[in-house]
Amino acid sequence: MTELVGLADIVAARDLLAGVVRTTPLEPSRPLTAALDGPAWLKCENMQRAGSYKVRGAYTRIAGLSAEERARGVVAASAGNHAQGVALAAGLLGAASTVFMPVGAPLPKVAATKGYGAQIELVGSTVDESLVAAQDFAERTGAVFIHPFDHPDVIAGQGTVALEILEQCPDVRTIVAGVGGGGLISGIAVAAKALRPDIRVIGVQAADAAAYPPSLLAGAPVRLPSYATIADGIAVGCPGELTFAHVSKLVDEVVTVSEEDISRALLMLLERGKQVVEPAGAVGVAALLAGAVRVETPVVAVLSGGNIDPLLLLRVIEHGLAAAGRYLRFTVRCADRPGQLASLLSQIAEHRANVVDVEHQRQNPHLRLGEVEVALSVETRGAEHSDRLISALRGSGYAVTFAAQSR
Repeated sequence: MTELVGLADIVAARDLLAGVVRTTPLEPSRPLTAALDGPAWLKCENMQRAGSYKVRGAYTRIAGLSAEERARGVVAASAGNHAQGVALAAGLLGAASTVFMPVGAPLPKVAATKGYGAQIELVGSTVDESLVAAQDFAERTGAVFIHPFDHPDVIAGQGTVALEILEQCPDVRTIVAGVGGGGLISGIAVAAKALRPDIRVIGVQAADAAAYPPSLLAGAPVRLPSYATIADGIAVGCPGELTFAHVSKLVDEVVTVSEEDISRALLMLLERGKQVVEPAGAVGVAALLAGAVRVETPVVAVLSGGNIDPLLLLRVIEHGLAAAGRYLRFTVRCADRPGQLASLLSQIAEHRANVVDVEHQRQNPHLRLGEVEVALSVETRGAEHSDRLISALRGSGYAVTFAAQSR
């Protein structure tokens, strides 16, 4: 049987990390509190050094190496957060670091990892492919491979998050956190179940990159044939052996959320919580907002990271607005005669919607003679307002369609 990490390991990691990591704040969330009808809190690991909880596990692992091992250097693979954690920890401990990252890794994460002193190698299209390359590098050079999640020291370091939560919110009933490989949720579960067995620990994965549900069903790690999600920080194709043992034994439930759920959560955190969070860091909040899991309050959702590419943030905000019914893109077919466009825009204005852009198209071969197609982007005040607008346009005889399907 796989030996699990114990509470003593996590307490020792906390002592080791004193003065290295910061105790991140626990902030109340009014929108979640209202939605859940009970106290809801955000554990802001997006404010941690290097922008995520990952430095906790990375430092704990590298600090446990011998002087001879550190002299050989360390190597890691990551889409960004583990990369930055390893680079920062290695620099603090005097070890050279090489980090393999997917070719499509967000540029700000690549730049930040370089800034902490790591040598960067862009290999593969997924973290799993980068992991293989990093392990090959370790075998060739003697560098010590620092796994992003599947090592006792890494799990122990990540578990210090739970010790802080229990001190900051002693009456917590549920802890919700994102799951990729499972290092964070494993460490949280060890500490929470040891100190408060009544606490429910819930893991959340992106539905398009969810390896744990089929693995738990099969009773062993199962590799996904493919996966893709905006939550790159938890895009892992297969659980680790060690983390799977922890999750299957200690975590109460693993649920999934859609890309739309994640976008809505990011928008709410930015707009209402004033929190800059990356998609992987927002999946716990996404699950609570979407009602993907029933929880007892007080509940704490871990915002595991805040390293988001500004360009992705722009797209996510737009997607989140669309998912919330506050940003519409649709096409209207109408008669091609003078004043028709002005009449259409006037009707939209009467319903107090704001037109962002307009494209007038006469050359579409699917149009009938004397017909024009108008593509619009419109800001509204929410789903009900959007529905009223579309109903009014259709009631006036306009043929309104959307990219995916008619509304």
